[in-house]
Amino acid sequence: MRFKRNQRSGSLPEVNLVPMLDVLMTVLTFFIIVSMTLTTQQGVQVQLPSNDSETPAEPQPQPLIIQMKAGNQFLLNNQPIAQAELLPNVKAYLEKTSKGAVVLQADQQLPYEQVIQTLGDMKDLGGDRVSLAIE
Repeated sequence: MRFKRNQRSGSLPEVNLVPMLDVLMTVLTFFIIVSMTLTTQQGVQVQLPSNDSETPAEPQPQPLIIQMKAGNQFLLNNQPIAQAELLPNVKAYLEKTSKGAVVLQADQQLPYEQVIQTLGDMKDLGGDRVSLAIE
């Protein structure tokens, strides 16, 4: 008995990708449609605030600006002040204005240690209401 021998035994079988891509696109379309219908049905009721307020907003007080120059020179609201008088003035300002802030503007040529020391002394008095200006 002789069997027929397949003459194309060395070639690889071909896979037809078109039906697989059709199924993949159908599944993708299904998930897109389902996700769109689920998101449009959900909603949250939110009551927005109105523009007209009955109580007027309290104006923020002007911050206390302290400028630190080279040679231990300090300016308090553009007025020269001695270093010894600086902390009592800051303390009096913070006690007088409950929402006031203190801003330290240091010269860029000053040593960093000196600026941090002065800022730390003022933070001991005012905590989070004392800040360092960066520009």
